[in-house]
Amino acid sequence: MMICLRVLGSFILLSIAGIPFACEGNLQGDVGENVEWPAVTVPTEGSPWPLPQNMQTGTDVFALSDMTFRFSYAGATSCNILDQAFLRYFDIIFYGHPLRKAEGKPQYGAHMKPSKLGANLLPGLTVAETDCSEMYPSLQSNENYTLTVSSDMASLKAASIWGVLKGLETFSQLVYESDMGGLIVNSTTITDFPRFAHRGFLIDTSRHFVHVKYIFQMIDALAVNKMNVLHWHITDDQSFPYESVMFPMLDAQGAFSPMHVYTQLDIAAVIAYARDRGVRVMPEFDTPGHAASWASIKDFLTPCYSGGKPDGTTGPVNPIVNATYDFLGKFFGEIHDVFPDNYVHVGGDEVSFKCWQSNPDITEFMKQMGFGTDYAKLEQYYMQKLLALLDSLKVQSIVWQEVVDNGVQIAPATVVEVWKGGWEKEMSQVTKLGYKTLLSSPWYLNYVKNPYSQNWKSYYGVEPLNFEGTAEQKKLVMGGEACMWGEYVDGTNIIQRTWPRASTIAERLWSASTVTDVNAAAPRLAEQRCRMVRRGLQASPVTGPGFCKFEYDL
Repeated sequence: MMICLRVLGSFILLSIAGIPFACEGNLQGDVGENVEWPAVTVPTEGSPWPLPQNMQTGTDVFALSDMTFRFSYAGATSCNILDQAFLRYFDIIFYGHPLRKAEGKPQYGAHMKPSKLGANLLPGLTVAETDCSEMYPSLQSNENYTLTVSSDMASLKAASIWGVLKGLETFSQLVYESDMGGLIVNSTTITDFPRFAHRGFLIDTSRHFVHVKYIFQMIDALAVNKMNVLHWHITDDQSFPYESVMFPMLDAQGAFSPMHVYTQLDIAAVIAYARDRGVRVMPEFDTPGHAASWASIKDFLTPCYSGGKPDGTTGPVNPIVNATYDFLGKFFGEIHDVFPDNYVHVGGDEVSFKCWQSNPDITEFMKQMGFGTDYAKLEQYYMQKLLALLDSLKVQSIVWQEVVDNGVQIAPATVVEVWKGGWEKEMSQVTKLGYKTLLSSPWYLNYVKNPYSQNWKSYYGVEPLNFEGTAEQKKLVMGGEACMWGEYVDGTNIIQRTWPRASTIAERLWSASTVTDVNAAAPRLAEQRCRMVRRGLQASPVTGPGFCKFEYDL
């Protein structure tokens, strides 16, 4: 905490803890540099985020009125997901947030008479898509779209509903308020597609429980930024808030309390809410480490020894008993039934060998298997059996990088997520082994830094393919993820701490590799932040002083 008083034109520092500051003309940054007072950032108007791959904007301007504007299909094809999206985006464009509609709070000018809007009216947006068959988005989903705004009508074309959703989001962002107070849009032609197929965000609901309504808000924010994966790190050492149908003792004994559990209805609601916005929900159940909250399963965790006797503590999953794999097969069978996504993250990070080393039964097992004292081979034994179980369920697995770092031989189809420092070298090594990869290392947003350093710029400046490797290696990069680990985050601050900093990562993973100018990005990011605020998301200001036309008022 820092308290500064201004006395006769000078600042006096009263107290400070943690980050060093100086309360005077310049600010002392978190790495000792002098940081100038930031200037006012004036948001752009009608500039979409992330920046489309190809966009031409004309000078012709068209007005929108809620009395005349309509979404429609170009042909006979219609989809329930798109029907709902049409209603949602109508409210977004003209109200910002459904609560404003319910409370009679339209955006200024939304109800202006057409004759007073000062521009030709745009009658609506027609949508043409060729495939409405996908029930859920996947890694292979086509998100490409083309969007044209001209005098007679706006048109959106896409090969799938997921591309249509991305195009609807872009159209909504092209609309802005004119000087006269009405809603307008410029003539525009856009051809757009994502650079990377996996553009994710990790939430951690074990260290702090996050209420479903805030998970919904997070999904809304992902959609605004064209991110398409909610990586749900549901369980960890601290708590087990997932309601298991087959093993009800897991949450009964592992959750913080009965109130801190995601029921099957909650999970189904999250999956459906995300699907309707083109977002995948990818669960993570981390083992063999980070599994203390699974203690209700008999003999699942390894008993630790001290002085040749059990000391009453437990360590990682016990990999030497058959019951472990019987349980895991049934448990992940349930997960496969509950979560429709093709991928499940199974962790594998930060496995301490100390408890395994202390246990005489494991020592004997190591001898019988010819492992000697190489406990990485025991880890490999466990991971290979676990991944084989998932493969039998036709589930594709993702692991953290330690699994490969420890020399574990895993199936070629396994995806490796790189999260530690020195990511460039790690990405080179992992892809050289032939594994598909995800990058999250430079995008851990839970590390709070001095806001005056505007650390969003460092996130924006990361190039995921900036590592030594062949063109074939770089094709193995599926994308990346921003992460918000939950030690100091819950529903009270997760949105503010995440957005719009994560927006910079969204643009890095969607837009062309040449889009790197932070000075050009700053006013666009300020607009994106205001856009989220208008939609009821308490996104924090990160580009310096300024204001939004529609301040948070829900």
